[in-house]
Amino acid sequence: MTKLSPVSVLEIDLDAVLHNLHYFKSKLQTHTKVLAVVKAFSYGLDAVAIARFLEKNKVDYLAVAYAAEGVALRKAGVQLPVLVLHPQVPNFQTLIDYQLEPNLYSFYTLDAFVKIAKKNHLKDYPTHLKFNTGLNRLGFKKEDLSQILEVLKDSACLKIQSVFSHLAASEDASEKEFTKNQIDQFSNLTTQLQKQLDYRPILHLSNTSGVLNYAEGHFDMVRLGIGLYGFGNTPEETSNLKNVGSLKSIISQIHVLEKGTSLGYNRAFVAVKTTRTATIPVGHADGISRSLGNGVGSVQIHHQKCAILGNVCMDMLLVDVTEVPCKEGDPVVLFDSQETVEEWAEKSNTISYEILTGISQRIPRKIKGDS
Repeated sequence: MTKLSPVSVLEIDLDAVLHNLHYFKSKLQTHTKVLAVVKAFSYGLDAVAIARFLEKNKVDYLAVAYAAEGVALRKAGVQLPVLVLHPQVPNFQTLIDYQLEPNLYSFYTLDAFVKIAKKNHLKDYPTHLKFNTGLNRLGFKKEDLSQILEVLKDSACLKIQSVFSHLAASEDASEKEFTKNQIDQFSNLTTQLQKQLDYRPILHLSNTSGVLNYAEGHFDMVRLGIGLYGFGNTPEETSNLKNVGSLKSIISQIHVLEKGTSLGYNRAFVAVKTTRTATIPVGHADGISRSLGNGVGSVQIHHQKCAILGNVCMDMLLVDVTEVPCKEGDPVVLFDSQETVEEWAEKSNTISYEILTGISQRIPRKIKGDS
């Protein structure tokens, strides 16, 4: 039976991931651990391939958002400890079955996990406590500390593997006071907590921007997400990193539109002169936002920018190749650099995270690198 030959692919460069990992490690003390965030398919790339690669290259921990993501890693043979950042109570048994480690961020989750851990006759099961220091999304309050400790005293089934919080604005230079206050809050509450435990959990607070901007917030471990995939918190920092994901396709068909001829849905483009166009087999179902249509976004063909014409279709987009010598079957680059992703994000009034995570899973991933 013949194999499919995809014409649109998202190339993932593992050598670039390794470069970025080493860059961030250079900012840390030698004893500081690294947790790699591989949620949302490793920010839209390929969680299994990247997790396996990071395991081989000695990161200390992985983190996912939901239990299903962790199960996928376990089924792929990944053995590293996996923190589930937003576990749901109905999935606690699955977490245990696959040796995943829950973030317990409320008494609802803590009490529910204690109950199921006792039912499973567990002892010292690794769990994580999250405190809210200002992001106001998930987490215990500092006032909950004494009640948490009471629960832990009666719960030999649990061991607190780590205590953490999340910085709200570590990339924003105008919010230094707020961020430093979060760091101080976290330091104070973890100091109190550790006085009551007979062991020391791992402490972690810093995300990518925290690593770059707040050395005093590194604690025992840092969490690397978007930085691993090539994006810093300033253009200067991004320039120190390597691009990981490149989205590529081909030209399906070329048309020549005479003056006054329309193109695409709703006749959104009407040629004001003879215009040569190329049809590319990717569209908004593949993650190319409709906001990039009508001349806002562009692709590259033979190293030349070609504006997107008319509305982005579900499975196709149409570009202007009037000035570009090209033919059907020629390669097309939608993005292959952080700069292009950032440009798309700015023009779509969003952020690079959304561009990357929006690339549909129907686009095949092609792994390269791993030298």
